[in-house]
Amino acid sequence: MKASVVKLGGSTAGHEELQRWIDILATARFPLVIVPGGGPFANQVRALQEPLSYSNDAAHDMAILAMDQFGLVVAERHQRLRPCRSWPAIRETLEGGGIPVWLPSQMTWNASDIPQSWDVTSDSLAAWFCRQWGAERLLLIKQTNGFLQHINLAGLVRSGIVDPLLPEMLRSDIALHVAGPQTLGDIAGRLPLADIPGVIMRNEMADEGIFGQ
Repeated sequence: MKASVVKLGGSTAGHEELQRWIDILATARFPLVIVPGGGPFANQVRALQEPLSYSNDAAHDMAILAMDQFGLVVAERHQRLRPCRSWPAIRETLEGGGIPVWLPSQMTWNASDIPQSWDVTSDSLAAWFCRQWGAERLLLIKQTNGFLQHINLAGLVRSGIVDPLLPEMLRSDIALHVAGPQTLGDIAGRLPLADIPGVIMRNEMADEGIFGQ
């Protein structure tokens, strides 16, 4: 069974939901890999781009490094979590019963299938990871309940809940789940975690773009 992929949004940084999600995910009885968002570290990259006059290419690389930074924050919040920079480290952590927290900078460096654009966020990188890993399920954890107003990926893109390139990066056979603060209350009495939480979204837009079929 391939590990499911959970993207833990950087928007949870500074909120109590961050630790609550970490504690819940750490109870999982199924294999999973956590992909961290960039959080406040990525926000600083964006805020300083104009004052410091660096290119979009440089900003892209810096934003991925921001995911490394937030990943290190996440990984030290629970003893079952381990920061991982390579496929062997991820496999070793899973085989030992741990939960890998993917630090993406080394594995994505100069990857030709990752556009260097602010349209690519940790959502799309989580989808890219799913492709490389062969994962069948992706959970996006958001610091909003706005996703509950939508039933498919197209609606999430239009509302800005996910990045605009996610439909191009997400393989159509990957089950997309989305969760937010309200989800925490829904699953609080059903621990340890036996399955991926959240609302399943139709992702019929997937595979229409740069990856094709």
